[in-house]
Amino acid sequence: MTDHPNWTSLIEDEVQPWETLESRQLVSGFRTVFEDRVRLPNGAETTYQYRPRGPRAVFVLPVTAQGEAVLIRQYRYPLRATVTEVVAGGVERGEDLLAAARRELHEEVGGVAAEWVSLPGFYPQPSISGVIFYPFLALGVTLGDMHHEDTETIERVVVPLAEAYRRLDAGEILDGSSSLTLWHARAVLAGRGLL
Repeated sequence: MTDHPNWTSLIEDEVQPWETLESRQLVSGFRTVFEDRVRLPNGAETTYQYRPRGPRAVFVLPVTAQGEAVLIRQYRYPLRATVTEVVAGGVERGEDLLAAARRELHEEVGGVAAEWVSLPGFYPQPSISGVIFYPFLALGVTLGDMHHEDTETIERVVVPLAEAYRRLDAGEILDGSSSLTLWHARAVLAGRGLL
C-alpha cells in the first residue's frame, strides 16, 4: 500500500494572499480554536475564527472477503442522533496514517484487513477547519471482538456492498465524510468486480 497521489497536495500554498495582523487562541486542548485579525488583498480587515491546520483523521470502508461492507451506527452528541458511518478516528501525534487506520478498524469493528487501498484525501470543513481526512478501503476484512473506547456508543452493521451503496445513493448515509469515502471507493470496488 502506498499513499494516494493527492496526499502530497494537501499542503499550504507557498504564497498567502491574506496577511495575519494578530492571532489569539480562544480554545486550547484537543480542539484548538484561534481568532485572527487579517488583511485581505483588497485592503479590508476582518476577524476569522478557525481550527488550525494540523489535526488528521482516517476513514476506513471495511469490506469482507464475502463482499460485505462493515458500517457502524454511532451516537453523535452534537446531533443528538445516531448516524450510519464508516470506521473513523483521529491520528495520534507521531502515528503513521496506515497504523491509525489499522487501529481504528480493530477498535471500532474488531477488524483485520488483508489489503489496504489509499483513497483521495480531503478537507472536510475548509471554511472553519484545517483538519485533513485520509480515507482507506480495507479489503479481505475478518471480524472479531470490538474494543470501543468508554465514550463510544457503536453498533457494527454488516451489509452486502450493494446495500451499502443503495443507502448512499438514497441519501441514507448522512455523514459527509463517510459518504465521500464510499464515493471514492466505488470505482476501486467496481474495477475489482465487487460492485
